[in-house]
Amino acid sequence: MAQSARLSAVIREGPFWDAMEGRVPLPPAAVTLGWTLVDIDPEQGTIEVAFNATEAFVNPAGVVQGGFLAAMLDDTLGPALVAGLDAGDFAPTTDLHVQFLRPARPGRLLGRGRVVRRGRDVGFLAGELLDEQGAVVAVATATVQIRTQMLGNTPATE
Repeated sequence: MAQSARLSAVIREGPFWDAMEGRVPLPPAAVTLGWTLVDIDPEQGTIEVAFNATEAFVNPAGVVQGGFLAAMLDDTLGPALVAGLDAGDFAPTTDLHVQFLRPARPGRLLGRGRVVRRGRDVGFLAGELLDEQGAVVAVATATVQIRTQMLGNTPATE
């Protein structure tokens, strides 16, 4: 977890917060993408995360392959909602729509995500991915299905 990240003063529980507090490791996909929490406001449903797009992510044209950008956006939007769910609840993505606006070069990319609307069983999310100069390289919307106790409710330490 980034030491400079601003977390809500409210004590949080569950797998997302266990990872943010260092009680469990980040999911392997987040590690692969170089995911780092920058800022989060679970009450507002907003998040900022950074990714480290390495040379391993580039296509033959020398730019970050679109599938990696889509994965980064998915790993931005989902946590914007999951951070505000009860412990053990999860929200798998059922639809992700990505628009690629300009090439992304290897380096730090910033993801900004927000919950547009949350119902009992469904959430609608939106966000963007920016390069180091602040230019938007891709935008996305997503629909997620909120599933109670999908991850169980086991403590991080036993």
